[in-house]
Amino acid sequence: MNKKIEDSEQHEAHCNHCGDDHRKSHHSDKTKSNLINRLNRIEGQIRGVKGLIEKDTYCDDVLNQISSIQSALNGVGKLLLEHHMKSCIIERIQEGDSEVINELLTTMQKLMK
Repeated sequence: MNKKIEDSEQHEAHCNHCGDDHRKSHHSDKTKSNLINRLNRIEGQIRGVKGLIEKDTYCDDVLNQISSIQSALNGVGKLLLEHHMKSCIIERIQEGDSEVINELLTTMQKLMK
């Protein structure tokens, strides 16, 4: 099998059109499971905060829970960013698409707000 076809197939299997209009990403089952588990915990934390507010819980306690949720969301974002950089970004640069750098910088600025 020639190198170009092999690289293209690896790109398809790993990143499934990251740079196309379809803009889909493929994560391993382990990564996807990790992300979903983290998001499920965050969802539960958010429901918990809603309950605290409904019960008129002391504001400082609620704010501490919100801080914990923000930290957990940052963890999900970091994990996604890492996988994005190690797959889609590298592959698009190798394909000659330097515009992906501007896209990445814009995304990172949003994450760092």
